[in-house]
Amino acid sequence: MNLINSSTLEIKKSKFIAFLYKIDSLDEINIILENLKKEHKKAKHFPYAYIFNTYIKKTDDKEPSGTAGMPILETLERNKLNSHLLVVVRYFGGIKLGVGLLLRSYLKCANSVIK
Repeated sequence: MNLINSSTLEIKKSKFIAFLYKIDSLDEINIILENLKKEHKKAKHFPYAYIFNTYIKKTDDKEPSGTAGMPILETLERNKLNSHLLVVVRYFGGIKLGVGLLLRSYLKCANSVIK
């Protein structure tokens, strides 16, 4: 596992931190997620997506359906990133963002970590 880049975005007091990893096996994904959850204990959500050969997975991690995992996965696909894991850690800032802004926030953060 190799951390390629990270990027932080703040929207209405919510903090989004994206992490892009190059992975060599599916086993590394759980290790990375466990480490991020230990490092960011106060974060509320850890949505992610990965593409590894023919394996593709996304999760919204308790965010409204389709607002986190899908934009993260679409970012990986659009940039043709195979063998990559993209996780966006979200610290809730106390203001509900709504489905549209939440989706745009995850998309913007996922794109920023790739550039």
